[in-house]
Amino acid sequence: MPRGGARPGAGRKLGSGRWGEPTRVIRLPASHIPRIQGWLEAPPLGPDLVGLEPARPGTPLSRPLFSSRVPAGFPSPAEEYAEGALDLNHYLIPHRETTFYVRVKGLSMTGAGILDGDLLVVDRSREPRHGDIVLAVIDNELTIKELDQRGPVPTLKSHHPDFAPIALRSAQELLIWGVVVGVVRRLP
Repeated sequence: MPRGGARPGAGRKLGSGRWGEPTRVIRLPASHIPRIQGWLEAPPLGPDLVGLEPARPGTPLSRPLFSSRVPAGFPSPAEEYAEGALDLNHYLIPHRETTFYVRVKGLSMTGAGILDGDLLVVDRSREPRHGDIVLAVIDNELTIKELDQRGPVPTLKSHHPDFAPIALRSAQELLIWGVVVGVVRRLP
């Protein structure tokens, strides 16, 4: 009887597991495996974050988008012309496979319009640039800051006067997990 090879019914079923979708194998440096496994099992929480979850756009739901902008000052007669339809999943999630959500904890980015409890849309496929708001990992701690690449060493800037910029020391490791592409906030 032959041995080895695929057996009917063996292996993981599609859609099973934690994320409820098919998985794929990736290669990464062996030294990073324990850290990645730890993030997947129980994501580390930095001082600015409550948790991570993947972006899972559901059924597209387009709603009318009106072509006129609404003034926040004095009222003006409303125009009754719809520009088209807008699906927030399509608008906020340009790269579905590499986008996830993270909830903010803390006040260090209030000057950038990011408040405690906001839900951020983070795209891992976007190349971080000077001035981008990024989800960064410094010494295994997650944080949301503005990336400043003007000097010889990248700096992570807060947008609140009570929080000093984070200048990396020689022994620290900086990993940019993704670029923030949107903020979602429900009003009370």
